[in-house]
Amino acid sequence: MAAVAVAGGVPLLAACGGGSGSGSKEGTTTGKALKKVLPNYVPSNLVQPDVAGVNGSSPGFTELPDPLATSVKSAPGKGSAFRIMTPLWGTVPKKNNPYYTAVNKAVGATLNFDPQDGNTYQDKIGAVLAGSDIPDVVTIPGWNMQGQIRNAITAKFADLSPYLAGDAIKKYPNLANIPTGAWQYSVFGGKLRGLPMPSPILGNAIFYRKDLIGSGAVPGSAADLLAFGKEYTDAKKKVWAFDDLWTCIQKIFGLLPDAPHYWQLENGKLVHKIETQEYREALDFARKLHDGGYVHPDAEAGKDADSKIRFTGGRVLMYNDGTGGWKGMVTEQAAANPKFDMQALDFFNQDGGKPVLWQDDPAGIFTFLSKTLPKAKIEEFLGIADFAAAPYGTKEFMLTNYGVQDTHYTIKDGVPTFTPQGIQEAQPSTFLFLASPPHTIAFPDEPQLVKDYAGWMARQAPNVKKPLFFGMQIVEPQRYASLYTPFDDLQKDIRRGRKKVSDVDAAVTTWKNSGGDKLRDWYQGILDKNGSGN
Repeated sequence: MAAVAVAGGVPLLAACGGGSGSGSKEGTTTGKALKKVLPNYVPSNLVQPDVAGVNGSSPGFTELPDPLATSVKSAPGKGSAFRIMTPLWGTVPKKNNPYYTAVNKAVGATLNFDPQDGNTYQDKIGAVLAGSDIPDVVTIPGWNMQGQIRNAITAKFADLSPYLAGDAIKKYPNLANIPTGAWQYSVFGGKLRGLPMPSPILGNAIFYRKDLIGSGAVPGSAADLLAFGKEYTDAKKKVWAFDDLWTCIQKIFGLLPDAPHYWQLENGKLVHKIETQEYREALDFARKLHDGGYVHPDAEAGKDADSKIRFTGGRVLMYNDGTGGWKGMVTEQAAANPKFDMQALDFFNQDGGKPVLWQDDPAGIFTFLSKTLPKAKIEEFLGIADFAAAPYGTKEFMLTNYGVQDTHYTIKDGVPTFTPQGIQEAQPSTFLFLASPPHTIAFPDEPQLVKDYAGWMARQAPNVKKPLFFGMQIVEPQRYASLYTPFDDLQKDIRRGRKKVSDVDAAVTTWKNSGGDKLRDWYQGILDKNGSGN
């Protein structure tokens, strides 16, 4: 690894749904009381990026700063030991290895990591939180917060508001550098409980093969996309213009994301995305791509796992994906195909004007401290979390993300590269889960990619808007859990020519009568009591 992309009855706080003893809580944290529990935002100017962030876009570093800055003057720990459970996707490193030893010495505490398989982490979290032996520190990704997990977070993890709210955060400058939205999304049960891993404002893009398009025009409207499909699709040569673009087609047509962000206010009334004309127009456009034969047959068949292979192999010229995979693909192709050049398409609305891009959730992974920890140990760990949240270009960041220089990594021509020992001990990420700096694009081995990626995000940023319930941890009542599910199959059937756009009308009527209108009222209650999150 040569670089790192650093990468929230009457619903008041969380009203019980089903009576006392049911254990199921529904609702959200109150928007009006958030200011009382949120830290003040104090941006860091410790390290200056090569590409500045704009309107919340991620800053970029084309090279590793030299010399490295120091963000934590002395070891924050007091000699305590902490049991820490995090997910891990990869081989679990040996305990007490030189990487852990170096980090423990630097933070002044003993961090006993117990990494668990990230692929089965959901089951592990459920079992641990159902018991009485809770580790001191537990990391929980947002996608694992299913079932009773959110209830357990409120019941078993500490309220960090007294330590971090308002100006109290200034004791921890690196934590104070985390954007407010990420903290807002870390509020559970009305209290600040999570230490967030901030996310970029946009996480998906339409990528295109610039090297294969050559001097051809890049689309700037829905009509241009159709023309692009016609020009570049040649089924006889097994080349298609597009993979499945549905995720980003929705962005082009200004559609809201999925739950809980699929609501918008129109004339004072909550309107679901499936009720909008834009939803039908987006489906109609996706259907035109199908009817024109411009979408790769395997993509039409739902073989999404091979989308990257189709793209790198030149079988499709455009596909949508998470921006987090951009670096890996560029690095992978550098040796195999030196001419390979993938770029992200600037978003536009269907008519070629400025798009409305809805901001992604401001954080995706959270770390919690056990309620059983005494005040002194909570304060001690927050100091360690401040160390973990050190920004790119600092000594602390390099230690926690790369290990010890010349043991775990070397630097050549300004590019840090893991040694074999570093791959075993430091590369399996665990420490970064404790707390993270704001999302940063830092690839000193691919400086042009930094300019491309950071430049693309900066161009999109002025068009990014927060959805109505932005940064609010909303748990829909279980009785509405399957309401939206039929639309997953319906939109696929429409896009693939098996059903008509007009079939949406009947589906919406069924949705409304089956609980959609009641769900609307439930969300209206949240809005009335708490205000919006945007």
